[in-house]
Amino acid sequence: MTVHPTRGVLFVHSAAAALLPHIESALSNILGMSVSLQWTAQPAQPGTWRAEYSWSGDAGTAAAIASAMRGWERLRFEVTEDMTANTEGERFSYTPTLGIFRAVVGVHGDIMIPEDKLKSSVVRAALGETTLMNEIDKMLGKPWDDELESFRYAGEGAPVKWLHQVV
Repeated sequence: MTVHPTRGVLFVHSAAAALLPHIESALSNILGMSVSLQWTAQPAQPGTWRAEYSWSGDAGTAAAIASAMRGWERLRFEVTEDMTANTEGERFSYTPTLGIFRAVVGVHGDIMIPEDKLKSSVVRAALGETTLMNEIDKMLGKPWDDELESFRYAGEGAPVKWLHQVV
């Protein structure tokens, strides 16, 4: 098996207190070392916690982290993975209401949309099942970005844009 070392960042935007040890345990198991995160209160959702963690590992580590944490209620996170000479970068976003989003990220940080995905979106829009703009927004992760935005910038002293309803 060829190993492609890479790195990335896990952003836990909000997690219930009961999940904190489970998140650290999952990261420890995936990374093969003890992980202890620096938790701070998340003002965008009182009673929840946030943390960031820069990790190093083999290509595919971001997918392993996202797979381990997806489906947990009262958790919002993003995990990124840098590209290597042999692998594309990736970005995963998760919210309880939207589920998981995965994107391939190119060398300049752009989301790369596979040709077949784009073609099927055009067909669905042509059939009147959706609009092309709605499909493009989903392929770019806009619904996840919209929901996570208030959690990303709700750190100490940062202005908070409160999220009242997500449609």
